[in-house]
Amino acid sequence: MRLSQFIKENTEAILVEWEDFARTMIPPAETMSVVELRDHAGEILLAIAREMDSVQTEDEREAKSRGLALPRDRSTFAATHGGLRQRVGFDLTQLGAEYRALRASVLRLWMKVAGEVDAVMLEDVVRFNEGIDQSLAEAMASYSELVSNSRDTFLAVLGHDLRNPLGALSTCLHLIQKGGDARPRERILRIARQSITSISAMITDLLEYTRTRLGRGIEVVPHKGDLGALCQEAFDEVSTAYPHRLLRASIPPQIELSFDATRMRQVLTNLLTNAVHHGDPEFPVILSVADEPTQVLIVVTNRGVPIPPDAMQVIFNPLVQVVSKQSEPHERPATSLGLGLFIAREIVTGHGGTITVTSSSDEGTAFSVHLPRS
Repeated sequence: MRLSQFIKENTEAILVEWEDFARTMIPPAETMSVVELRDHAGEILLAIAREMDSVQTEDEREAKSRGLALPRDRSTFAATHGGLRQRVGFDLTQLGAEYRALRASVLRLWMKVAGEVDAVMLEDVVRFNEGIDQSLAEAMASYSELVSNSRDTFLAVLGHDLRNPLGALSTCLHLIQKGGDARPRERILRIARQSITSISAMITDLLEYTRTRLGRGIEVVPHKGDLGALCQEAFDEVSTAYPHRLLRASIPPQIELSFDATRMRQVLTNLLTNAVHHGDPEFPVILSVADEPTQVLIVVTNRGVPIPPDAMQVIFNPLVQVVSKQSEPHERPATSLGLGLFIAREIVTGHGGTITVTSSSDEGTAFSVHLPRS
C-alpha cells in the first residue's frame, strides 16, 4: 500500500497513537481535550498525503525539505497549528516533538502493513518527510511571529502602564513643592501613595514572572493560620479601593489552614480586582468561601461578557489578554500586563491546590481556588 493511501485510510488510528505520545510527553497536552490536542493535525496529514500524490519538480521537493516551499492548503493548517500551540503554553521543543511523534506514528504503523521495502516505498518516505519538514517550518514560523508580537506588545503595555502612575507622581511632587493648604496636600499625598503602590505591584509581578521563567518558581512558605480572616481582609481592601463598585462576601468566621498569608493575599486581590475590571458594574462581585472536610473552596464570581471558549485554555498563561469584540469599556483591563492570573495559578499550585474557571451568560464567570487540607 502506498504511504499516501495509508494516511488517507488510517488517519484516525495515526492520531490516536500520536495523541497517546503527546499526553505522556508534553505537559500542556495533559489538560487538553481531544479536539484541542488534535486541532489541525488530521488536516495537515491529509494535505501532505495529497501533495505526495501530486507531481513536483526536484526544485519544489528540495524547497519543501528545507521548509521553503510556496504555501498551499497545508500552509494554513500548519501555521494555525503553530499559533495555537504558542497560545496554550507549548515551547518550541515541544512543538518539534509533536511533529517528530507524528512522523514516527505514521511510519511505524505503515511499516506493519507495507510489505517488502523497495524503491517506491523509499520514495514515499522521502516525500512524506519533505511534507512534514515543510509543515514544521510553517508552524515554527507562526509560533515565533506570535512570540515576537507578544514581546513587543508586552513592552509597549509596560511602558504605557508605568507612564500613568509616574506622571501622577511627578505632578504630585510638583504641587507639593508649590505648597498650599493642608487638605489638598493630603489628597495629593494619597494620590502619590496610590501611584507608588501601582508601580510597586507591576514590578513585583515582573519579578515573579522572571523567577518562574528561570525555573525557580514562586516561593511559598505555609504557616498555620486563619484563612477566613485573611479572606475578609483582602475583601475589605479591594472594596475600599473600589468604593463605587458593589462587592459581596460570604466567609466563615474561622478557617484553620496551613498557608502562606502574603501569597494567598496576592491570589485573592488578583482575582477580586480582575473581577471588578471585567465584570458588569450593574452586578456585584461575589467572594464565597466554603470550609469543606477535605479542602477550602474559594470562588470569585462576576457577571459580564463570557470568556470566549478558545481563551479558556490559555487564560492562566502569562502575557495573555482576553478581551472579546463584545467587551464593554468596563470589561477591558486597567492594567494589561497579563500576569495576575498566571501568578495566582503559580501560588495556588505551590500550595498543592488548583485553580479553575467557568464562564457562561447564565452563570457568569467564576474562578475557583481549591486548597487541600493535606
